Amino acid sequence: MTSPLGRLRPERPPVRRVEDLAADLDLVTVGAPAAGLTFTGVTMSSTDVEPGDLFVAVPGLKVHGARFAADAVARGAVAVLTDDDGVAAVPPDVPVLVAHDPRSLAGPVASWALGNPASRLVTVGVTGTNGKTTTTYFVDAALRAHHARTAVLGTVELRIGDDAVESPRTTVEAPVLQALLAVAHERGAGALTTEVSSHALALGRVLGTRFDVVGFTNLQRDHLDFHGDMEGYFRDKARLFAPEQARRGVVVVDDAWGRRLAEEAAIPVETVSTHVGAPEAAGATWAVVEADVGLDGVGSRFVLRGPDGARHVAHSPLPGLVNVSNAALAIVLAHAAGVPLATAIEAVGGAHAIPGRMERVVERGDGWPLCLVDYAHTPDALVLALEAVRPITPGRLVIVFGSDGDRDRGKRPIMGEIAARLADVLVVTDENPRSEDPASVRAAILAGVRDVRPDLADVHEATSRAQAIRDALRLAGPDDTVIVTGKGHEPTQEIAGVFHRYNDRDVFLAARAEGREQPA
Repeated sequence: MTSPLGRLRPERPPVRRVEDLAADLDLVTVGAPAAGLTFTGVTMSSTDVEPGDLFVAVPGLKVHGARFAADAVARGAVAVLTDDDGVAAVPPDVPVLVAHDPRSLAGPVASWALGNPASRLVTVGVTGTNGKTTTTYFVDAALRAHHARTAVLGTVELRIGDDAVESPRTTVEAPVLQALLAVAHERGAGALTTEVSSHALALGRVLGTRFDVVGFTNLQRDHLDFHGDMEGYFRDKARLFAPEQARRGVVVVDDAWGRRLAEEAAIPVETVSTHVGAPEAAGATWAVVEADVGLDGVGSRFVLRGPDGARHVAHSPLPGLVNVSNAALAIVLAHAAGVPLATAIEAVGGAHAIPGRMERVVERGDGWPLCLVDYAHTPDALVLALEAVRPITPGRLVIVFGSDGDRDRGKRPIMGEIAARLADVLVVTDENPRSEDPASVRAAILAGVRDVRPDLADVHEATSRAQAIRDALRLAGPDDTVIVTGKGHEPTQEIAGVFHRYNDRDVFLAARAEGREQPA
């Protein structure tokens, strides 16, 4: 982060009347009279309330947000938007706007209050299981080459121009998104790119924003604890490709889900095929027709065939076929968002390294192995990461990995099987155990490992993630590669409900600064 972003609110927000909001959105008002009452902000978090805010109280997984209405009022909230179940918890001297589904109105209300800030920017949203962050940064690189200032929001950071803060989640809550759109415009940004998670789509976090263009990377096993099954996961992703949510879309059709989305989307869609020689390439709007996957940090060169048949030489600054796909999608998205094609191609090819995405933390040399950090936390992403690293590894491939607690349990043995098959030395450790017993998560991973290596040869277990990295360095030789997957850029580790400051990259760098034991 180059510098703090500061207050995530516009400096000069419009002053709106509660009664006008109620009239425009056809909301019933109960409690204290709202006549003449004004508000200047919208929030769903009682701890983020500023004087003059409208507090949106929605049902949660465990408690109703109206339980915190009194706290919100004490901090300066002037009115509350909630449902019938929440009304009784609001102090009697406060006007209450009543809606059947206040969560679905949080974004539209915030957009209304701020004068539809998305309409003043070029907006791009990117969804999919893997590749959202990389694609978003590639798109932002292209937009920065065309606009004096841009904003990018996602898993890693919330950044406007050169100012940034750590991001609390992949896609921020609806009122925060609207406020950031307004701040971006206020600070002179011409375009904003954001990751759009499936959780965000299911929970209405991007409602109230109609994107100029949206993109889809792929759909692979993840978050099934939340969506139930792949069909539910797909349906939530597809919400982004609705007329009220986006004007046009770009869909990678390398998997069956992308091809289905392209067929079913209710908005105009361009398609991108990124696997050379794939059957779907012939019918795709854009297709990668040649690809030379670069090794050892030089990225990849590829040829992108456009809708007119013209062939365009392009580059991905990151290694691996997966990043050819991300770069191709980003080029088409940026072009659809108004960036000249040649400008988009050049900017994506020159994009900077992305935190936690095939990030080279320690270069090979002086007896040290190549040390990488990658966010791969799904089975498909793990396959792609290990396949991308193998060609740049003269010796053994050493992986440090785990799997999240309180999340999809079914993928844990699958992750173990993949690592055992594609890496040489395994160090199994914890990601974010959350409320689960970390040992039980590791045991499920090791069960998958045993399916490939019954004797657990070259398999190690570490109860501390930092120690796991140091163990991997001790085991590695100068021709080896150590890759740590699963957390990427993440600045914390959640254990038993407590967030501890932690980052894989920092552990590598600390070990490098301190020296290390010689390889075993």
